[in-house]
Amino acid sequence: MGCSGRKTLSFFLIFVLVYLHGALSQEANPAGPRKPLFERLRRLEEQFRRFQEVTLTHLQGIANNYNVSYNIDIRFQSLAEESQAMALVINQTKAAVQRELAHLKAWVRKIQRRSRKTEARLQALDLALSEKSQLWAQERIVQKDVTSGATLDRQALQDMLAHLTHQVHNQGARLAALENQLQVVNLRTAALVPAPAPAQAPTPAPSEQPHLSSLKLQRGWQALRAASKHRSPAQDSAAHPQETREPPASGSHQVPDGTAAAPRNPPQQAWIPKRPGEMCSGGLVLTFPNSSTENMVSLSPGFLTALRALSFCSWIRTASGHLGTLISYATEDNDNKLVLYGRDSLVPGSIHFVIGDPAFRELPLQLLLDRQWHHVCVIWTSIQGRYWLHVDRRLVATGSHFREGYEIPPGGSLVLGQEQDSVGGRFDISEAFVGSMSGLAIWDRVLVPGEVANLAIGKELPRGAILTLANATPVGGFVQRANCTCLELCL
Repeated sequence: MGCSGRKTLSFFLIFVLVYLHGALSQEANPAGPRKPLFERLRRLEEQFRRFQEVTLTHLQGIANNYNVSYNIDIRFQSLAEESQAMALVINQTKAAVQRELAHLKAWVRKIQRRSRKTEARLQALDLALSEKSQLWAQERIVQKDVTSGATLDRQALQDMLAHLTHQVHNQGARLAALENQLQVVNLRTAALVPAPAPAQAPTPAPSEQPHLSSLKLQRGWQALRAASKHRSPAQDSAAHPQETREPPASGSHQVPDGTAAAPRNPPQQAWIPKRPGEMCSGGLVLTFPNSSTENMVSLSPGFLTALRALSFCSWIRTASGHLGTLISYATEDNDNKLVLYGRDSLVPGSIHFVIGDPAFRELPLQLLLDRQWHHVCVIWTSIQGRYWLHVDRRLVATGSHFREGYEIPPGGSLVLGQEQDSVGGRFDISEAFVGSMSGLAIWDRVLVPGEVANLAIGKELPRGAILTLANATPVGGFVQRANCTCLELCL
């Protein structure tokens, strides 16, 4: 038996001895009462039964402890084997870890060397970058100064160009007015010169009348030059400039914006010939006979590049009480990129000059309501948004700040005679043009007054026209095409 069994047996023997000692002491005690034998035997039997129970219990505990101790030994043995295996694995792992640590130490040393080299390179690069950044900053400052100077120079050049262009137009208008004055004086001089004497009469001495006429011409010229020197440049307005305004003829009336409306019986212009062949302009004529949404002409291919300047010139003769639409240019994003149109609801002779709806200017063209041929030029530039309107060589209206810096985009639909509410369609009969057009041309630059005057007297087209009536492609409705050698003779 094990150690626990021996301890239990010794405890049992001590218990028996104690029990017997107590029983003997009770029997030897003379003071206690003597009990019957049967009672004692019963007690002994009970004590013996308890003793058996206790002994059985102790024996079962001894057996259980023996089994437990046996299982513990087996477990201890298995644990010892497992501990030996774990120790072996730990030793192997320790050796592997030591090898890995040696490799890591070698790699750390290499990385440290490389990091030192990289740090040296980075310091060199940082130094170089700081030097380059300083150089770049200096270059940017210089470039900024140059750019700001170039911007200022460009703005100054644009302002100067706009001012010079305006002055050129003003001078052209003044020259036209002077030419008109000279023509009137020449006509008066021719009326004052007496008829030549018959051949048989003696030739008279030089007359004093031509001398007086030349003196009048010279004085008139000097007066006009003196007046032009004291005049200030024309201000922006949609009326006749002061330097080209003439007294209204009999039968004319003033409209609210200060322009002289067309007279009921307008006089013949000085440069319009009274006799055929004296001054004539001819070519292809497009006639729009009535108000119809089907009467239209398309100019193809339209604008191929963006326009920052525009000159539109044409001979026009109207046949109704309002002007209608002369030209309409529409794109997908805006159906009124460029329009010259007059509705029947507007003031008679008034026309809207639209660039990039809703911006527009109202132009006075009352002179066109006399059912005669007139030469019209509408000119615009994005520089300061300046625009000019010439009618029969006269500067009728001028202004500025109209679509300043704007570009008319390419790729749209260009139509004559109708106002487009969508690309190529949705026409309105109240905006249709009724009349005739001839010599129409469009430039992507600003025409000077001399070029406008040459067009108005039937000379050749100025250089650089991007579109003419030669680009007129399908003619719709009842639009008629004809070639006239002289517009005055073209019905």
